[in-house]
Amino acid sequence: MEHRTPRPLAIKELAVKANEIRKDVLEVAVRNGAGHIAPSLSCVDILTVLYYRIMKRSQDPQWEHRDRLVFSKAHGCYALYAILADIGYLERAAWENFYRDSFLAGCVERSVTHGLEAGCGSLGHGLPQAVGLAYGAKLQGLQWRVYCVLGDGELQEGSNWEALQFAVKHELSNLTVIVDANRLQAMDFLENILTVKGRKDDIQRKMKAFGCEVKSCDGHSLKAMNGILRSWLGRRETMHVPQVLAARTIKGYGMKCMENVPKFHFRLPTEGEMKEGNRYEQA
Repeated sequence: MEHRTPRPLAIKELAVKANEIRKDVLEVAVRNGAGHIAPSLSCVDILTVLYYRIMKRSQDPQWEHRDRLVFSKAHGCYALYAILADIGYLERAAWENFYRDSFLAGCVERSVTHGLEAGCGSLGHGLPQAVGLAYGAKLQGLQWRVYCVLGDGELQEGSNWEALQFAVKHELSNLTVIVDANRLQAMDFLENILTVKGRKDDIQRKMKAFGCEVKSCDGHSLKAMNGILRSWLGRRETMHVPQVLAARTIKGYGMKCMENVPKFHFRLPTEGEMKEGNRYEQA
C-alpha cells in the first residue's frame, strides 16, 4: 500500500475542525446516552493539533512508521473516536452507534487496526505503556515518536512517576506527554483531593523535578500548542529528555452548562441545559 502523509491543516483550518469534532461528540453522545461528555470536550483541541498538524500518520492506521498516541485519560475517548472516524480509521457507523451497537468501549480498548494503540480503562497506567513503546523504539533505532495524553487527576497514580523516572533515566526524548489539566478529577476539583491549594503550577513543578523539559499553555489555543510541539520536533536531534506540556483546559469546554461543573463528569445535559448555548456554533 502506498502511504500518503496527509497535509497538515493550517491553524484556521484546525479551529474549524476542532469545532466540527466538538459538535460531533455532543450529538453522538447525547443521542446515544453516553455520559462522559465533559472529559471528552476538554481534550478536543489537544487531539486536533496532534492528529491534523503534528503526528506522522498515513491512511493506514498500522503503518509501521506512524507516530503512536497513547490516550491515557480513557474516559475522554469520545473526542478520540470522533477524530478517528473523521480520518477514516474507524467506520463512521461504529462511531455513530457508540454506546448502542458498536465494538467501541466506554473507555479505550486496544485495537491497532482502528488507530487505538493502547487499552487504558484502568486510569493512571497509560504513561507506563507509552514509556515502554518509546523505549522499544529507541532500542531498535526507529524514528517514530510516542505521544501520551494524560488527565491531571490520574497523575495521582504512582505508576506515572515510576514511568517518568525510567523515561528520564533512559533519555527517551522520543516521548511527548500532554497533560489535559482541567483541574477536575471525576466529581471534584483536584485542590479538594491531593493538589496543594493555590499551587497553580503543581504539574510543572513536579515534572521539572523529575527531569523532564516542561512547558505550559492554554490547552484551547491551537496556535500555542502547535508552536510548542513543533519547536520540540525541531530540536529532536539534540534533546535528551521527555517533554511535558501542561495544557490548561476547561472540563466541558464548549458547552456553557458544563464548563467547570463537577457534576457533568458523567451526566447528560437536559434539554433546558442544552439551550444555554455553546461555543462551537458561535466561532
